[in-house]
Amino acid sequence: MDMSAEVIVVGGGVIGLTTAVVLAERGERVRVWARDAAADCTSAVAGGLCWPYRIEPQALVEEWSLRSLDVYVPLAEDPSTTGVRLVPGAMADVRADELGRWAKAVPELREEPQGLRATVPLIDMPRHLAYLRERLAAAGGTLERRTVRALGEASAEADVVVNCSGLGARSLADDPAVHPVRGQLVVVENPGVEEWYVATGGGAAAETTYLLPQPYGLVLGGTAQEGDWGCEPDPATAAAIVERCARVRPEVASARVLAHRVGLRPARSAVRLEREPVGGGGVLVHNYGHGGAGVTVAWGCAEDAAGLVAPRSAEGLRTSPSGG
Repeated sequence: MDMSAEVIVVGGGVIGLTTAVVLAERGERVRVWARDAAADCTSAVAGGLCWPYRIEPQALVEEWSLRSLDVYVPLAEDPSTTGVRLVPGAMADVRADELGRWAKAVPELREEPQGLRATVPLIDMPRHLAYLRERLAAAGGTLERRTVRALGEASAEADVVVNCSGLGARSLADDPAVHPVRGQLVVVENPGVEEWYVATGGGAAAETTYLLPQPYGLVLGGTAQEGDWGCEPDPATAAAIVERCARVRPEVASARVLAHRVGLRPARSAVRLEREPVGGGGVLVHNYGHGGAGVTVAWGCAEDAAGLVAPRSAEGLRTSPSGG
């Protein structure tokens, strides 16, 4: 690749911004095209707990998660700037041997009868997205509000395009394997909960129970509704979320509701991270399909995507399965 060439990253969520930061800090001239305002993107709605969740392939996810963890731990030294904190909590119904190397790398992880206790990054996503935008600007990158109807629009303006469009890749990359997994949550005034809690086992497959203490309130969840495109909060679902969370922490039942939120996780049978040549000698790199774990794997995937944009050698390039 000509090092003076421009790179356009399509997508302004956590995957797109992190990828853009890595590229810009390696000396590439980077523009990010984002359809949504920062507060409206799926990443801004996410609870922000770093844990491999609803994402494949497992072997690569493990590596991406570990490499991302290595970035988040030092970022947690300045949470007011980065939005990253290291917070203790409990993951019910999970054993350490299910997590491979992740279990050995996570600080203070230990098994208990009901599951695991661990200290992991818990990220204030609005603050973290702002931090990534600021870091991108400091590295010389730019962010533009732009609706992209075809990836060819970006290829017409730059030799290299990185497709981090999340759910938008269903149409932009003509990939029907990309589908939404709807997540609804409730934000309440925190009645004193200082540790996170997640339980995914038992009950309906579409239901989870989690409590995530964020600076802006206590995030209660949640749902995992496959193929549901609905973006409006459902009052009955919200009531059920609060009821489930109140079984864990009864004081939640009377906490004042601050907000109802819905996000559509961009799920796929496997993350698509691969390089594709386009006409005229251009390059298209795909980096999408991260499901419910985009923030968990963001830095590992960004580093691999950057390697595919400007490979230093033929060795070390990682390409995940394209999936069905």
